[in-house]
Amino acid sequence: MDVPEGADPNRRYSIGEASEKTGVPVHLLRQWETRYPQLRPHRTKTNRRFYFAKDIEIILRIKTLTRHEGMTGKGAKMRLTEELRGAVRPRTRGQARILVDKIIEEARTVLNILGPDTEPMPQRPAPSPPPENIERFKPGRG
Repeated sequence: MDVPEGADPNRRYSIGEASEKTGVPVHLLRQWETRYPQLRPHRTKTNRRFYFAKDIEIILRIKTLTRHEGMTGKGAKMRLTEELRGAVRPRTRGQARILVDKIIEEARTVLNILGPDTEPMPQRPAPSPPPENIERFKPGRG
């Protein structure tokens, strides 16, 4: 994860400023510090929290994973760990679709190289809608 463009990586933000900047309430930031080991704000000698731009980026990523992508806390924690290690890069649906299309194209190329004796690869079917009795999980709904 990179520091947002134009942000000073050495600027320190109080917990209130971090809350304001990210839209995540202060009490939730405190909870996330205990749930997500990746989010560890620095502390002053008087034990006051302060966040750097990198911490703000982590907060925004946790928010995206839990609120917008519908992941559980455990799933978000695992994904964040993978992303910070560089194992997985965050992707939008559009980026994922482009990747899938590239994989399909490469598979077709391999089949063409193998020759006419191989069966042709079927065209990619349109995605079917989810069954009516299944809803996508949305955090905060009871």
